[in-house]
Amino acid sequence: MREFSADYLSWTREGMWADSRDALSPLELENRERVLDVGCGTGELSRVLAAECPGKVVGCDADVGLLERAREHVPVVAGDALRLPFPDDAFDLVVCQALLINLPDPAAAVDEFARVSSDLVAAVEPDNGAVRVDSSVPAEARLERRARRAYLKGVETDVTLGAETRDAFADAGVDVLETLRYDHDRTIAPPYDEHALAAARRKATGAGLAGDRATMLESDLSAEGYDDLKNAWREMGRTVVDQMRDGEYRRTEVVPFYVTVGRV
Repeated sequence: MREFSADYLSWTREGMWADSRDALSPLELENRERVLDVGCGTGELSRVLAAECPGKVVGCDADVGLLERAREHVPVVAGDALRLPFPDDAFDLVVCQALLINLPDPAAAVDEFARVSSDLVAAVEPDNGAVRVDSSVPAEARLERRARRAYLKGVETDVTLGAETRDAFADAGVDVLETLRYDHDRTIAPPYDEHALAAARRKATGAGLAGDRATMLESDLSAEGYDDLKNAWREMGRTVVDQMRDGEYRRTEVVPFYVTVGRV
């Protein structure tokens, strides 16, 4: 399973449910007594669940470092999604966010979720192949599409799972009740926060792209093609930095998430 830093998880999930929680309505949170957030990471979804649910919410993740952040919001337990450290029917809702896309066998995890749930299982999973980017730097969206295509072809798990999460539910014998789409909008605009400034610097140096080099080369992208992409990426990054210096840079990224809910 891929590993992510606490800062990365906090940034990508921050504010995800701030504007609308309608897509979470099938979880019937107002009626839940015990909820488990599997792969909770730093606890962004756990915090939302705890705010909406009158019962107890527990976070679970294999990374004990991430759990230190999640502990600020809910009680936490260290555990593997495929071997949850809980007895059968311990919860009436088991949910995960952006977890199944990182597992080689999503159905095996859903099957384990169903074991410890007496009622509902839910998964909030993105389709990373359908991400939309709009930028004041004309080359940015085009280069990100190019880099994303290579990454998606090289990564070992299905990070485009999205709406097809329902297939994993069916394979695990969980009856799908509903699938709702929720678009997570991340916007960068003045005044720029430290994360936005750091992201721009990483573009200008090519550091961000370099972190995915091995994965991208597992696709049909050649080493020479990667070098060409990196050079164009760095040039684009320098334009981003210049626009930021003038207060003109704008970037919007829309990531489609699909909330799949089933009954065991």
